[in-house]
Amino acid sequence: MSADALCVNSVTAIDNIVRFVKTPFAGPVGDLVITQIEPIQDAGLPVDEVSAAVLRRDTSAPVPRSTASGADAAMVAGSATLSIALLGYRSQPYGGGQGIYLKYLSKALVEAGHRVDVISGPPYPHLDPRVRLIPLPSLDLFENGLQSLRPRHLLSYTDTLEWLSKLTGGFAEPYTFGRRAVKYLRRHGHEYDLIHDNQSLSYGMLALQAAGLPLVTTVHHPITNDLRIALDAASSVTERLLVRRWHRFLTMQSRVARRLQHVITVSECSRRDIARDFGRPVEQVDVVYNGIDTATFRPLAGVKREPLRIMATASADAPLKGLRYLLLAFAELRRQHAGLELLLVSKPKPGGKTEKLIDELGLRPAITFVSGISTEALVTHYARATLAVVPSLYEGFGLPAGEAMACGVPVVSTDAGALPEIVGDAGLLVPAASASALAQAIDALLRDPSRRAALGDAARRRVVDTFSWDVCARDMIAYYRQVLSRADR
Repeated sequence: MSADALCVNSVTAIDNIVRFVKTPFAGPVGDLVITQIEPIQDAGLPVDEVSAAVLRRDTSAPVPRSTASGADAAMVAGSATLSIALLGYRSQPYGGGQGIYLKYLSKALVEAGHRVDVISGPPYPHLDPRVRLIPLPSLDLFENGLQSLRPRHLLSYTDTLEWLSKLTGGFAEPYTFGRRAVKYLRRHGHEYDLIHDNQSLSYGMLALQAAGLPLVTTVHHPITNDLRIALDAASSVTERLLVRRWHRFLTMQSRVARRLQHVITVSECSRRDIARDFGRPVEQVDVVYNGIDTATFRPLAGVKREPLRIMATASADAPLKGLRYLLLAFAELRRQHAGLELLLVSKPKPGGKTEKLIDELGLRPAITFVSGISTEALVTHYARATLAVVPSLYEGFGLPAGEAMACGVPVVSTDAGALPEIVGDAGLLVPAASASALAQAIDALLRDPSRRAALGDAARRRVVDTFSWDVCARDMIAYYRQVLSRADR
């Protein structure tokens, strides 16, 4: 039996009350699981209404519309306290920038006097005590594995679809989170002035928008960039097919991004990339830069720097992060600087490409990996480092660069993506995907203590002045009020 037939037949057996037909619209996983309810499809509804109807099919209760009257809208457009729901399909801060974004944006919004709930799938975020977490459990198959499926899960269309997608190499979490979020907000949407989605870009967001709930979506960068780089790094036809399969959710995200009313991103680079890859006019994408927690990421006066320690924070086996080029540069630098060491905040896959390259280069004794550490431990590592390196092939913003700069560490960074916007003239920029350029820039700073000190000071000033979470929260609140004022027209 083909994978297509397996998926469709399994879903039909579990949910035999509803008849599904193939359609190019629904389903998170592209051509393998594409299903829709025939009566809704036949109704000829536009995409927004189809989304809302599909996600309401298990109940007759409507998604609550915004209850703001004209007076209410005038209030929220002024200086009144806002009630905000931040959505994240997976939000643990060690899993990437999206978890960090939710953690610190929610904290900054609360400190600005607003009420914030974070509605998240697992792994869950680490939040300020003043921020309420509303967990939306999923199967969390990347943590629990396919063997974690239990009979009770088969009673849920959403759980079953999530499992079937993972079974066939897909990634359905953004889509299934959207379904769960709509189910929750169907009952509780009236409690919020505004919903802010953190890049699920799921069909559920169109359902919320169609229901009249004020909705803002952050797109950090289009994952199409990740797809291109992963395809370039794939070493076989099979690997390329698996990469394409996993990224099938991009079909949904591209469709949704074009239909949302309010989209923001975190850099001018991402703004251009969203327009290019998702087909959304660039003038319909607004920019609110990410923040850096400058109270936490700070210089530590009492900590002595290790004179020959380079540090980088990068996902070890993600081609997008460019760690391969840093390792090649480090091997070259070791021939010029005896005792040079590299601290990587990362967790390589056992036996993966990164570990193999380290062994080929004979670098294992000189490299230390740390992972799952606290923020304070990370700040201490930055305080001990001579310099930090950002070898990425693409960044929609560049949190590792900003955090290192906030700690007063001199930075050597590639010029990929938004990194020039973040680093500016407060660090050294080199061409991406060039081990020799990285080695030359690192060597220059290792030989020039006064320049390292000047760049470290400039880096701290740049982040405090431009990229603090206070600045981000101020700009975000202004954007929220603009959205709410339009919603009342």
